[in-house]
Amino acid sequence: MEEEKREETSSSSWKGNVLGIVAMIAAVVVIAILLRTFLFVPYEIPSKSMQDTIMPGDMVFSEKVTYYMRQPERGDIVTFTDPEVPTRTLIKRVIATGGQTVDLVNGEVVVDGAALDEPYTKGKPSYPLSRTAVNADISYPYKVPEGSVWVMGDNRTESQDSRYFGAVPVDTISGRASLVYWPLSSFGLLS
Repeated sequence: MEEEKREETSSSSWKGNVLGIVAMIAAVVVIAILLRTFLFVPYEIPSKSMQDTIMPGDMVFSEKVTYYMRQPERGDIVTFTDPEVPTRTLIKRVIATGGQTVDLVNGEVVVDGAALDEPYTKGKPSYPLSRTAVNADISYPYKVPEGSVWVMGDNRTESQDSRYFGAVPVDTISGRASLVYWPLSSFGLLS
């Protein structure tokens, strides 16, 4: 009789442990989904377009909270849906916002008549691209439509950006890249 009670206790204890583990795993999955949906998304950088600010292979967090409170601003590094391949995410720097006029003059970016100070380009020139996306109508000076931003990679000689596909609608921006978290040697906030 006592042995049967021990077996029942042992069996219910084992079932309780399994249910506890399943509940914990479910809670972790729900929390991860909520964090990814509303707070931040990790990305691996696949190309040289943002070099030397972000290197190929770096892992970055793109946070979403900032754009719940304000619109993207010049200087923000943003992640957004690729205009040509909707399943791919790109990362570039906002150069101009809706209503501003962008021009490329003698290798410099000029916004609303003023040349930008862009130390993050390491002196690489910013020229128009010889080839643009199929549906892109880009001529300079270019007025950025309201509700859009003009984005460019920091590595101007290795980036297909708004010079290629045009302005990016703000509603395709998924977040503001804010932190390189891997490799540890590159760990730090992005600016």
